[in-house]
Amino acid sequence: MQVETIRDVLNWTVTFHKNLKDCLKHCSEQNKDERAQMTLHYLSDHEASLERIVQGFINTADKKALNTWCYDYIEKHPFIEHGHCDSPFKELDMTHIMEKTVNHHQQVIELYTHLYSRVDIDSAKELLDTIKGIEENEIKRMVQGVNRFSDM
Repeated sequence: MQVETIRDVLNWTVTFHKNLKDCLKHCSEQNKDERAQMTLHYLSDHEASLERIVQGFINTADKKALNTWCYDYIEKHPFIEHGHCDSPFKELDMTHIMEKTVNHHQQVIELYTHLYSRVDIDSAKELLDTIKGIEENEIKRMVQGVNRFSDM
């Protein structure tokens, strides 16, 4: 995927959440641990929600913000690879599933944080900050929800 504008970054983010959702769901069917299965289903639902939310921003955000170039960052920093699911969660327990998921989200948050520091257009800054905040809040909700599973 060629990523040059904030719109491209949002499209990449939608694809990231879709692929992670699909991978989590796929692995939930292969994992033998019941709590891990519940965790994977739960996280998959959250990824679906994030996918819809970010898509909503693509559909409604200010065109000037969406068309802001971010080529400088993309040239110097590789994106998180996503796409093919090689079942990375199928043998993991709840703790390791969360560690891996949080790590993926932290990389996305770091991307948005860096892009925010580089853009000069107020509407683009606001858009990036909003999505970064959504990502941060959703990962907190995911961790809290999974912590409740461990209390069962």
